[in-house]
Amino acid sequence: MSGNPFTRLAPFIQEYIYRKQWDTLREAQVEACRVLFDTPNHLLIASGTASGKTEAAFFPALTELYERPSSSVGILYIGPLKALINDQFERIRELLREGEVPVWHWHGDVSQAEKTKLMRNPSGVLQITPESLEGLLMNRPNSIPALFQDLRVVIVDEVHAFMGADRGIQVLSQLTRIERMASCAPRRIGLSATLSDYETAAGWLASGTRYPVEVVSPQGGRKLRISVEHFSFPDARDEKQAEQLENARKAYYNFVYDTTHQKKALVFTNSRSDAELTTLELRRIAARRQEPDVFHVHHGSISAMLREETEAALRSGPGPAVAAATLTLELGIDLGELERVVQLGAPYSCSSFVQRLGRSGRRGQASEMLFLCPEEEDEEAQLPARMPWMLLRAIAVIELYVREKWVEPLTLRRKPVGLLYHQTMSILKSMGEAGPADLARAVLTLPAFRGISPEEYRIFLNYLLQTDHIQRTDEGPLIIGLTGEKIVNNFRFYAVFKDDEEHVVYNGSEEIGSITTVPPPGYCFSLAGKLWKVEEVDAKHKALYVKSAKGKVDTLWLGAGGDVHTRVVRKMREVLEDSAIYPYLAPGAVNRLERARRLARESGLLKSAVIPAGGDSMFILPWAGSKQFRTLERLLKHNLAGRLSLRSIVPMEPYYMVVAGKTDAAMLLDEIMRELGECEAAGPESLLDPKEAPYIGKYDEFVEPELVRTAFATDGLDLEGLSEALREQG
Repeated sequence: MSGNPFTRLAPFIQEYIYRKQWDTLREAQVEACRVLFDTPNHLLIASGTASGKTEAAFFPALTELYERPSSSVGILYIGPLKALINDQFERIRELLREGEVPVWHWHGDVSQAEKTKLMRNPSGVLQITPESLEGLLMNRPNSIPALFQDLRVVIVDEVHAFMGADRGIQVLSQLTRIERMASCAPRRIGLSATLSDYETAAGWLASGTRYPVEVVSPQGGRKLRISVEHFSFPDARDEKQAEQLENARKAYYNFVYDTTHQKKALVFTNSRSDAELTTLELRRIAARRQEPDVFHVHHGSISAMLREETEAALRSGPGPAVAAATLTLELGIDLGELERVVQLGAPYSCSSFVQRLGRSGRRGQASEMLFLCPEEEDEEAQLPARMPWMLLRAIAVIELYVREKWVEPLTLRRKPVGLLYHQTMSILKSMGEAGPADLARAVLTLPAFRGISPEEYRIFLNYLLQTDHIQRTDEGPLIIGLTGEKIVNNFRFYAVFKDDEEHVVYNGSEEIGSITTVPPPGYCFSLAGKLWKVEEVDAKHKALYVKSAKGKVDTLWLGAGGDVHTRVVRKMREVLEDSAIYPYLAPGAVNRLERARRLARESGLLKSAVIPAGGDSMFILPWAGSKQFRTLERLLKHNLAGRLSLRSIVPMEPYYMVVAGKTDAAMLLDEIMRELGECEAAGPESLLDPKEAPYIGKYDEFVEPELVRTAFATDGLDLEGLSEALREQG
């Protein structure tokens, strides 16, 4: 690109840069200007948190809108979370203060009046979630041409949060549908802080378009400060041990309190239950010490008002503020000058670790994260249960990212039949009616469904006709049937991720949040980091009325955990085999790791994938990821249990299984490897009963069972990965 890119930016953007007192444009911003000003190509910006990715995308895109105003929405920004859109909305609104380019946001918390203004005057920048975009495409199809006929740029933020997930298939389908309905051909810009597989990401972003993707990935290193501490919770078998457990819990929460309560701090947990419990305990400590309550909680079941209060306290509040949060604060919301990020437990993935690490170290400061690994420790437990799996996982994700710069690769679904149902019904709703051939053409030409054959789609449509999800009119075209209407006309249909039906919780007229498990009147539970007692349950309107309480806390969310990649589990094994002492481990973590290594050596835990456990029991340690572990569990239960007279198979995903039966360790391993070879030759369907069709996605239950069966075998199992993991152990 010839000349200084700064001079090519719109005057109001130059003024913005002056106001911010930036000395120079960052590398990502310079390269983005080159691609967007001088080529027709799409763009993938893969750089760390707080590296200026958002500005890199918007500066040149907004310059074009300023110089050549669009006759419709000119820039479409798709974000994974409402909170992220709200944050970006404020940032972009500040940028556009002098530019006379309108910016709109659209999601469930935006007023209808604001949405009506946009529909009357489609222009500028629209920021939206996939779910709200689905509602637009389905329910306002006649407005799509006016909204997007002159769409120039689509920005997909946090692309790693979409790719490989059902929402990613939804987004790609939506973009293709917009291009067809509005006769536009916008260029695409993807933003991410955690990508490592650029080729797959670029292919995903360009799906269904004619231009390639250029990748901008500045390689600037950043300083890291990481510390890992371990806390042991003894098993309470008697009164003395119960007292020890209570003292250990107090010491743990006091440590969390002491390291956060005087700072702007973010405490990440792996579940909503842990976020609630942590906030409750920290508030109790503050009350006992007669110190200020600076504690907040932030997750998807907290009301929008309380979430925004938390974000404001962290971003611009006058004093210390501490928020326990799940992944809702993991993605790119700018929280300003955070002084500390704490991770309770270990992230399930390197990708999550990178995102959470990126919450700190903004404005050129070092990124820091304090890991606290609390684990139950029972010397009388079975051998694998005595391993500190959480501590090992924490070390593994740190080593993989910091030493090897490895992040989980992207896996794309080949048979997304639940999404096939969703997009078929959404398109049919949008069209009103369609002939079978026209509907097939509209759906199967979407990029995500190239793995679905015309014959499979014919079977798929016939099944929907049989189950009244669609109907054929007397004239021949297809319309949505009575059963389908109940599904499609519910607002939950806009989302392709599984969401349990929730009851809204009110304290008087104030909305606190929502819960999925509804306790009866008189019972207590925790929400928004406080205790509440149920006064009334309004089942008809799905509402719960509560008052403040001081009773016992209860958990109202069932945490399913997260999937772990084989590379992470393999690294955990290497950490156990190794003798290195990692410099970021605090004394308690060093001591616990050394004891685990000694136990692993003395017990022979690492010598074989199957080891004796006493009596007729055995431990199986495949050292494989969650998907491969579930494949092994199915192989044992479905193919080997009867033949080997296995009376019990107890999985402790994804680390080990306890198996009991009339066989020994060597024979069991031989049988597993032999059966695995036969299944690889016969195909993954050999792990399913003839009539079995397990669900993977939200809408699989509405699809013809044989197609669901094929989809599960294709996308839900991994015989090859399991075989490789077991063979690596010799």
